[in-house]
Amino acid sequence: MGHKFAEIAFTDTVREIQQELGSRAGYASMDSGEDYNNILGQREADFIAARDSFYMASVSETGWPYVQHRGGPVGFMKIIDRQTIGFADFSGNRQYVSLGNFKKDNRVALFFMDYPNKTRLKMLGKIRVASAEESASLTSGEVEDYGARVERGFVITVEAFDWNCPQHITPRFTESQVRDLMAPVIEENQALRLNRNNTSVTTIESLGDGPLELVISGVRQLTPRIRLFELRDPGGAWLPQVEAGSHLKVPVRLTNDQVAIRHYSICSDPARRDIYQIAVLREEDGKGGSVAAHQQFNLGLRLNCDLPENNFPLHTDGQADQEASQRPALLIAGGIGITAIRSMARSLKARGAPLEIHYAGRREQEMAFLDSLLDEFGSRLTIYRSDAGERLNVENILSHAPDDGVFYICGPGRLIDAFTHAANSLNIDEERIRFERFTSDIGSNARPVTVDLHRSGIRIQVPADQSILDAIIEAGIDAPYSCGAGNCRTCAVKVLAGEPEHRDSALSVTEREDHRLICPCVSRARGDNLVLDI
Repeated sequence: MGHKFAEIAFTDTVREIQQELGSRAGYASMDSGEDYNNILGQREADFIAARDSFYMASVSETGWPYVQHRGGPVGFMKIIDRQTIGFADFSGNRQYVSLGNFKKDNRVALFFMDYPNKTRLKMLGKIRVASAEESASLTSGEVEDYGARVERGFVITVEAFDWNCPQHITPRFTESQVRDLMAPVIEENQALRLNRNNTSVTTIESLGDGPLELVISGVRQLTPRIRLFELRDPGGAWLPQVEAGSHLKVPVRLTNDQVAIRHYSICSDPARRDIYQIAVLREEDGKGGSVAAHQQFNLGLRLNCDLPENNFPLHTDGQADQEASQRPALLIAGGIGITAIRSMARSLKARGAPLEIHYAGRREQEMAFLDSLLDEFGSRLTIYRSDAGERLNVENILSHAPDDGVFYICGPGRLIDAFTHAANSLNIDEERIRFERFTSDIGSNARPVTVDLHRSGIRIQVPADQSILDAIIEAGIDAPYSCGAGNCRTCAVKVLAGEPEHRDSALSVTEREDHRLICPCVSRARGDNLVLDI
């Protein structure tokens, strides 16, 4: 079984071409599994119902395809059932060529286009002229008030459909769509103008005291809440070489006038030495760093950062073992987690390693870099939009991956937890699951814990909504830390008693089990108490 579209479209000759051009591995997963793709789901139904036109190709007796454009009011193509669609055809579209073709060959191919979101749905089906009863249902609703006479109705039995290859589509927007997209930017622009006229506002010329001086040379709004910042050396010199997965420690000034450090993944191509790019999601309910970045990071601002670090490197297995470094990679991004995944994908592509990208977001308009990723990676990218009812199936991705595939997950804690728990239940080697958290995501199921600091002689009570590290610092202990998200092991401390629940991505099995280390920035206790050697 498998993907119905592949069953019809991927002939032996097509498969040979896929093999020759190096894309066969990306399509191989369509040859098996439960995904038949001839049953319309809610996503397809909603997408078709929102269209006011489509393209349809029929097959001539001469063997030539014949393509026509069909238009009407929004929703004139109707969903009859989960495997049948139909539409009313209006005066002016006599279709004598198409009708003639249908008499000898009833196969059709359709394209439904969503130009603003650069998305298209391909469909294969078999067509016939609608009966009187069917025509009555096809002419109801918006069609009745359209102002054009209906010539006939057509009914199409869906044989297969596919969403792939949404590339090189020029976005087109209506005036209302442009107004909605621009509203957040216009609102912010008005606020900036008010601040500029307020003489009490102090202009910030530089922030931080790190050894790497960078200047903001470009600012771009990627989505209503995500802003891209381009950073260069002030004198135009080459920047330090970085690897995919690296991040910068960036200074920001909070509302209490304190300068804090925030970690942002370098999302530009790691091969570039002229710029670094970081993308910042504005979180109104966060700790203030992202809001400060959006408010303060303007062209010309100098940021004195630490040198880039990498707690989320790609597998190379010593780099000398070429076969091992070419193991397939499955890159999973949730929301702003695409920043690290984007640079990884580019590095893997450059070295010719097999890769898949799975990118989940609330809705398409909030998914940064989506257009460029579609252009660059095509069928190797799968997107999941929660507003369209699409769900990233963790178990399916894990169970259908190559046996030597390495998984890289970057996103919210619940996504990372879902992968680690599912991988454990499927007995997948822990070494193959690699992840990076944004913050000290404690988790909704965290419990209060009592922690004894052995060398300090202090007992602290850690509430469910606080990290152990934060409680240690709050108690006046000068504990070392860096990322605060379990990625770097800087805060690692020895456990003298109690059973830790590890949630970091930095410690090895040996460090956890033999050396009894824990990263208190994210990890907890399985019981009610821990004794730490600090």
